[in-house]
Amino acid sequence: MLKLLGRLTALLVLGAAIAVGWIFYPEIEHFFRQRLATKPEDAPAPDLDQYLLLISELDAHRQRLLLDYEQATTDQERESVLLSARALLEGALPTLMKCWLGTPWDFNGTAHQPGPDKVACGYFVSSLLQDAGFQIEWAPLAQQPSQNILATFLPEEEMHIRVDTDYERFVDEVLSFGPGIHIVGLDSHVAFLVAQSNGTIRFIHSSGSSPWCVVDENRTTAHTLQRSRYRVFGNLTANQNVLAAWLTQQPFPTKKN
Repeated sequence: MLKLLGRLTALLVLGAAIAVGWIFYPEIEHFFRQRLATKPEDAPAPDLDQYLLLISELDAHRQRLLLDYEQATTDQERESVLLSARALLEGALPTLMKCWLGTPWDFNGTAHQPGPDKVACGYFVSSLLQDAGFQIEWAPLAQQPSQNILATFLPEEEMHIRVDTDYERFVDEVLSFGPGIHIVGLDSHVAFLVAQSNGTIRFIHSSGSSPWCVVDENRTTAHTLQRSRYRVFGNLTANQNVLAAWLTQQPFPTKKN
């Protein structure tokens, strides 16, 4: 009889523990995530000083190109300046992104610059673009679904939606559009995808999985990109209207549903 009572008591305690664990699952998950989020010794650290310097240099280059653009007298001359603007952005944006590496992720993070404050995926994209000189609405853009973020910059015909597409086939398709800085929207995520002239990609984003920070991943290690069933992408730096608007500081009104 005593053994039976002991077993019943143990079952009741276990049942209560399971119930409490289920109720407080988000808090428990967060507790263990924080302890699993330790980064290797050689993991990159956010570099705010370099970031601010690069922003200043990028704006100085933009202003010099703007002068050339305003002084251009033919379409050919203007297109030549826009090509220079594209080359500038395709070199500068990934460098700015890397200054964010190691900045911690949080679903509600709103950090506006690299450092110890946490940043959600949408705010990482929004903050970087604003700091790079795109005249956007910072918070409204960051809070939009990924497809709206992309539609803020590109027309529908330049947005490519793929569902249940094989990952390797998807990456090959992105690369077939040539080099550029893409915004990529996933099932519940938004990121930058840098298509490089050597046929490789860099997937740079504020990751909501280990190591829970802004990361720079390659084709093989971009597991979040691999797993997503839904993908929408578009090449910002291949669009002349985007380049001209960035150069002349025209606003990008946030696309909303």
